[in-house]
Parts: sequence; structure tokens; C-alpha cells
Amino acid sequence: MKGTTGTSGVGSTGGILEVEDLGVTFSTETGDVPAVRGVSLHVRPGETLALVGESGSGKSTVALAAMGLLPGTARVSGRASVDGTDVVGAAETDLVGLRGRTVSMVFQEPATALDPLTRIGAQIAEVVRNHRPVSAREAAGEAVGLLRRVGIPDPEKRASAYPFQLSGGQRQRVVIAMAIANSPSLLIADEPTTALDVTVQAEILDLLRALAADSGTGVLLVTHNMGVVADFADRVAVMLDGEIVETGPVEEVLLRPTHEYTKRLLAAVPRLAVAGVVSSALSGPPGDAVPPPAVVASHRGGPEPTTEPGAPADAPVVELHGVSVRFGRGPRAVQALHDVSLTVQPGETLGLVGESGSGKSTAARVALGLVGPSAGSVSLFGVDLRRARGRARRALLSGVGVVLQDPVASLDARMSVAECVAEPLRVHRRGMPAAERRERVAEVLERVRLPRELAGRGPRELSGGQRQRVSLARALVLEPRLLVADEPTSALDVSVQQTVLDVIAELQDELGFACLFVSHDLAVVQQFARRVVVMRAGRVEEEGATATTLTHPETDYTRRLIAAVPVPDPVLQRVRRTERQAALAAAGTEGGA
Repeated sequence: MKGTTGTSGVGSTGGILEVEDLGVTFSTETGDVPAVRGVSLHVRPGETLALVGESGSGKSTVALAAMGLLPGTARVSGRASVDGTDVVGAAETDLVGLRGRTVSMVFQEPATALDPLTRIGAQIAEVVRNHRPVSAREAAGEAVGLLRRVGIPDPEKRASAYPFQLSGGQRQRVVIAMAIANSPSLLIADEPTTALDVTVQAEILDLLRALAADSGTGVLLVTHNMGVVADFADRVAVMLDGEIVETGPVEEVLLRPTHEYTKRLLAAVPRLAVAGVVSSALSGPPGDAVPPPAVVASHRGGPEPTTEPGAPADAPVVELHGVSVRFGRGPRAVQALHDVSLTVQPGETLGLVGESGSGKSTAARVALGLVGPSAGSVSLFGVDLRRARGRARRALLSGVGVVLQDPVASLDARMSVAECVAEPLRVHRRGMPAAERRERVAEVLERVRLPRELAGRGPRELSGGQRQRVSLARALVLEPRLLVADEPTSALDVSVQQTVLDVIAELQDELGFACLFVSHDLAVVQQFARRVVVMRAGRVEEEGATATTLTHPETDYTRRLIAAVPVPDPVLQRVRRTERQAALAAAGTEGGA
């Protein structure tokens, strides 16, 4: 189908984006793979349509088809038009003028969307000059104005900065500035807040909402975060296996779903209990009072924890006392931790939360012995880490398992699943016979709900949830007494996330290990951890029992964190957003006074 330009600017439904009976099939070495089948949807000016579903549902394929960005291996049928211009079958020369001008995209990971070797202002100016006949000086001035519009502080100075000199939230704002540089009619946002802290996420959503309201821009939001959907979307389309299985107004779909898949998806979403109240789309109307979530991961039996020689039987599994960490020297040195004290008791789960840069991951690395403190002390299983050397230190650290955020990066793609899982055994159990090692690997794979047959596959042949369970199997193959989990589920779909958390909880009950759980997802921490430590700017801001700390916080910072968490109920979320914005406005007024 040849690209044509409509005379009205929008289609018959008044949509800035119209997709009719779209089908996408990818040609692979093993045969054709249908990714999208018979999808029809539209986005009107000024409204937001959320396209939701798990990985592999086809939602990102629909977004790429709307931009004309599908690879050459894709066969496309049906119709997709933007502002009256047919995208399916259009010539690349026609699409170049469309992208960035009429339709723009905000990608999930700003670090990969930005050129690391080009200054921020120059990248934005390039987008401006690609579509409008303005001078370099005018484009540079517009770049500064766009940075100011998206809330970047000191935009004149920031325009000369490189991407690595900005925070994650600031980089995402730069990507949004580039996307709106030419006032597009349609903005496609593909998981725009997945990697962001809750406070930054709330700011980005406020920004996108204001942009849509001020300019009448239509937004296609691709996400698996139901809280973001409730906070931002007007309508929802739910995808499963390449098809839309349910669609409607956001309140209808999230509060009164009709399709079984939508119900299962919503049931897997962790619900943050706020001041003793939480909304559930499946268990009652908004505002029903319910008790805080039960603690899932608590030691209820299992093998009794052992201790190192000379350590008291009730010694903390890990203890940081007055720990400070300073990176670098001189005026450019960074104080990552300042006088941090925390303990993890045998069999318990401690949640470590805070924004990016709060020091939570640094504290976890100190507990692992990967970062030495500038001041203070660290003990592991009752033994001072500074005094442990050589073989004794290696034996001590063999009692710790680690699960990281990105299983793709943490697993060696050149190794099989069996080799990845067996690696700790080869390091710490060098005398173990090969047959016994293979059997141990098979047993631990079954423990994390993976079939033994996966042992011979490579990590890239597995789904995201399977890869993360392989990482968990590797962390538990030595039956550690401490599991350190650093954002282990943030990159996973909600149902896969729930499966991984259930597996960890079951194994903790069985094996009795303690868990240091680092996360920015407060709902997950509330469900999973018995105690919580809230960190801010390298310090402990607040700590206590999770059930009370996250429902009745004592500090303004923790209250702001909780207020920024979107809940998957559009009615309750609207109230929460209004209260949060009012509180921020009041704080700003007080600050100005």
C-alpha cells in the first residue's frame, strides 16, 4: 500500500492514530512467527491510550508499526495511519519527514537513546534542524527552551553537558524534550518510566500529562505498569498473544475487567497499602479498608542457621555499624554513605529502599565485601570482614548468594544454563565430582521451578523470568545463609515478578536464609520484607517494621516516596495525585516564603 496523505489531518474516527486490522508476521530461520493479529485501535488528539500486556504480547510491535520502524523481516497487513498519512507500505522518504515532526517516540532506556559523545543541547538542536529551516543559533536557543520546559534545572549550563553527567530522570526528560521539539501530533511512549524511581516517575508522568493537555498531543503509552496506567491513561487496550482481548475506559478495565487474562494480570500487581487503606480492582471498591499485606518472606522453620567459629549463635547475618564510604579524593570526591548502621537477622528479610543515589546499592556492596568502608565496621556471620583474609574470607563469602537486576548482563551468554549455575560450585567446591555437581545443578533448577532439560540451553534461549530464576538458582546452589537481591524483579512483567518472588519466599522457608532485598518498588518491599530501611543521600532516613513504616511513616521524605507510588486504581490514584501535587505546591510556597 502506497503512503497517502489525508486532507482532513485525522481519520474518520477523529483519531490522530488509526490502526485497522493490523497484522505483523516475522520471518525467522525456523519459520514464520505471527506477532500481531487483527489489531484495531485509535488515539484521539489530547487523549492517552495505554497498550498493556506482558512481554511477547505484541504491544511494542504495534508501536513500532505505527512509526514505520519494523525490521525488514516483518510482513505487515492491514492499515496504520498517523494524522491521515498511511504508514504501512509508505516509502522511507515519506516516513523520514513524518517521524520527529508528526509522530515522536520516547524510548524506555534514555542511556541508549542518547549519543554518549554528543552534548545534550546539540542533540536536541539536531532534531529541530532536521525538520525546520532554522539557524544553528536559533536551534541552540530552542534546545535551551525545551530543557527548561521539561524541568531541567539551569538549562543553559545543562545544554553543554554530556548524557553521563545527568541523572536517569534528567536523561529521560532530555529524551522527552527531543520528542516534543517539533510539536508532534502523536507521542508514542514505550515504557517511559520503567527504570525510574517512584518520585522521578511521578514527575515524568506529570510532565507528559501537562504536555498532552497544553498541546493536544495524543499519546500511545506502552507499558506493563498498571499503576502508571491508572495514573495517566484515558483508555486501555489489553494485549495477549498478539491480539487485543479487552479495551475500554481506564476505570472500566482496571476496576471491572471482563477478560480472564486481564483479571489475572491485575491480580498479580503488588498493592501498596497506604495508611491502612488499599484499593483492589478485584476484591472490592476503592477505599475498602484492609490490613497491611502479610509478610511473605519470613523464616518459618527450615534448617537452623549455623555460625562461624567464635560467633554467638544469635549473631546478625550481616551488620554495618557506623559505615561511611567515600569515592575519590579531593573536591570531586563523592560521599556515598555517611554513618550507616543496619543489621539483618538470621532468617529475616530486610528491605532497603530509596531513590537512585540514596546509597542502597552501595550499602549492599559493602555487605558483600565488594566495597570497603572509609569508616565504621562490617561483620558477616559474626566475623569482622576486615580481619578475614585469603581462604577464610572466601569461605565466609561462600555463604552469600547474589541476584542482580539484569539477568542478561549477569549471566554469561557463552555458557550453558548448567555451566552458569555450577560456577559457584567450581569456585568454592573444587573437590566435588562432576557427576555430583551435575546432580546438584539439576536439583537447584527444580527448586526454582525450572525443568532439568533447560540445563543444556543458553541464557538467551530463555524468557526473562526463566533467566532470573537461573540467576536465583546460581545464587542458591551453595545453600547460602544470606541472599542479597538487588532490584531482582524491576525488569520483569508483573505475573513473572510474582512467580519469582513466590519462589524466593518458598525457598527461604525451606532453607532458612536471610535476605537483603534492595528495591525502589515500595509495594513489592511491603509485600516481601519484614523490616525496611529507607535511605536518602547516603544516610538512613528511617527504619522499622514494614507494616508500620510504609503505612505510617515518620519522616516527610518517606511520606513523599509513598505519595509518589501510583496505585492500579484510577479513582484512588486521581485523589492521591491531587493530594501529592497540593503538598508539593504548599512545600514550594513555604520554601519561597
